[in-house]
Amino acid sequence: MKGRGLLSLVIPALLSVAPNLRAQDTSGEYRVGPKDLLEIKVIEIPELNVERRVNDGGAIALPMIGDFMVSGLTASEIRSRLETLLKAKYVNRADVSVVVKDFANKPISVVGAVRRTGSLNISGRWDLLQAIAAAGGLTESAGRKIYVLRRADNGLSDTLEIATEDLLRNAPQMWNIPIFPSDVVNIPPRSSVKVFCIGELKTPGAVEFFSDDRISLLSVIAKGGGLTDRASKTIRVKRRIRDGKDMELLYDFKRILAGRDEDPILLPDDVVIVKESLF
Repeated sequence: MKGRGLLSLVIPALLSVAPNLRAQDTSGEYRVGPKDLLEIKVIEIPELNVERRVNDGGAIALPMIGDFMVSGLTASEIRSRLETLLKAKYVNRADVSVVVKDFANKPISVVGAVRRTGSLNISGRWDLLQAIAAAGGLTESAGRKIYVLRRADNGLSDTLEIATEDLLRNAPQMWNIPIFPSDVVNIPPRSSVKVFCIGELKTPGAVEFFSDDRISLLSVIAKGGGLTDRASKTIRVKRRIRDGKDMELLYDFKRILAGRDEDPILLPDDVVIVKESLF
């Protein structure tokens, strides 16, 4: 999908997750967990300028303080608790900064048509191209769509759909979205699928498509060489449904060709049957 059609599809999806993007961008919504790496800085106490990885019990070991529980807290909450503790015991004023440098507790996942699928620990700000590059890049079988599944702490989720060509060639800056902890990047591979044509087509038989193609009735007929002069204008499509039974769909070729009926989408392994006209 290109141009205006793609914009109309993807921009609403981007807008639907915009509140989550803003919240996570400031680390305000991310809750620290085991294996995360924190950078602590305290202007008034240089001994506390350290990097610490959260242990399995959810704490970090800090000079002067010892074990300090951080699991389940946001960066701002950790900062506030540290400031309170330091002012109570050591200084009149404490200027503390807390940065999550490695989101190992909630890694992102890259799956599908990349060279190394699996989990990746985010360090700092990441974008979609960085995530794909860290997974070894796309394989030759990469499909036309990239999906980013994003889950919020409240359990809700959104899926962003991005055209591979737009990300890599057409407008990379527009579609190179930020990637956050727990995101799942899925690049489904392309595979070959078939639709079968029987009857009054000029070249009946199996016609092949890619799995991410838009397989419509007209495109199948075109790949089958078009209808013969003897073809009926009522076209049957036989489809195997879940219970193992066959269902038959009827379409009026003339109405579809004239634009009065929608060009229907077909599924892999559908059988298009064009009988000889009786007249």
